[in-house]
Amino acid sequence: MPLPRTRGTALRHRLAELRGPDIAAKALDARALAALAANPGCKRRAILDGAGVNKAALASALGSPSVFGQSQFAFTRGNAFEAKVKADGGAELLRLVHEKLDRSAEPPAHARVPELTATGPEGRTARTALALREATETRGEWTLLDHPMLALDVAGSPAFLEPDAVVVHPDGSWTVVEIKSFPMLDGSADPAKVGAAARQAAVYVLALEQIAARLGDSDPAPRVRHRVLLVCPKDFSNLPTASAVDVRKQRAVTARQLARLTRIEDIADTLPAGTCFSPELPAADLTAAVEAVPATYAPECLSACELAFHCRARARASGAVTSLGRSVRAELGGLTTVEGVLSAARGESGDPDDPAVAALRRAARLRAEALGREAETLGNEAEALGHEAEALGTEAVAPCH
Repeated sequence: MPLPRTRGTALRHRLAELRGPDIAAKALDARALAALAANPGCKRRAILDGAGVNKAALASALGSPSVFGQSQFAFTRGNAFEAKVKADGGAELLRLVHEKLDRSAEPPAHARVPELTATGPEGRTARTALALREATETRGEWTLLDHPMLALDVAGSPAFLEPDAVVVHPDGSWTVVEIKSFPMLDGSADPAKVGAAARQAAVYVLALEQIAARLGDSDPAPRVRHRVLLVCPKDFSNLPTASAVDVRKQRAVTARQLARLTRIEDIADTLPAGTCFSPELPAADLTAAVEAVPATYAPECLSACELAFHCRARARASGAVTSLGRSVRAELGGLTTVEGVLSAARGESGDPDDPAVAALRRAARLRAEALGREAETLGNEAEALGHEAEALGTEAVAPCH
């Protein structure tokens, strides 16, 4: 008699069925987890990432291949800049950490840089946890962990994450360091890129909090600093500069989204029996499977999700207002389609007491008045031009004396 499945085992079996037979799960990384936090309402991304579906292969099979990712040039430039920041045992990096985050501590004349190599991600994760414990217990000196390996529990499975660096301060607290190759001009950088970096750093903060809890901290918050260091090139040079970024908001959003991922069985239970996202399925069957899960498309998805082009095409085909952006969608309340918005604006549908409907009708009325005034002005100008042409014609045919 077979043993009954536990809830976790049943969920893993269900997710394996969604991926397709003999298809290994694609591991989640920090970028993927950060993208989940950027669009927490998208059930489609939640179930696909939770099941470990390769979204790039899925997008290609759907006929909307992804162009999401970093170019080889940007990748090479980023590696070169990171190597410059970490040169000489991370002296410049530690100087920036001291200057931006911990001026009360002794300046870092030198730092311990423990060896973190080990066999496999599990071994590297254990070695990182040991190095963090040793650095925390050895108070009074700076420690730089270069590319540590962290594990974050996601939907019952570990996601292995590799931040650029983690610095242990002399007081035993930990700071995440994100090194990016986009420039910081006059002390500020592109807000969208900074936001993406903050969400990614928040994932590392959550992983460090889990390590702190395992090391015996009843409250990991004092141990793991929620202000991370973002290091970028200064202006148009290759010189590093830095800014402290508070990631408490991003951390809270990411934590909520990961909590939703641990309940992805609720989403899976709503899918038709036999639903599968294997790229090897016929295009029609695969499209039906993907469309069985609601998506929350927004233009921001184009820089964060491999399925963005497919979802955008579907949103436009259905006339969904989400294709116009989150801010527009938020202003329209219960109106979800472009046709519904136009109908409400024309007074053909919608509740007049609905603030969104009232605002649309007022805007339509003002637009009509403006167009009417413009048409009247154009008419007057045309009439004046007609009179002028008539006068010129009269002069042309007048007899000469």
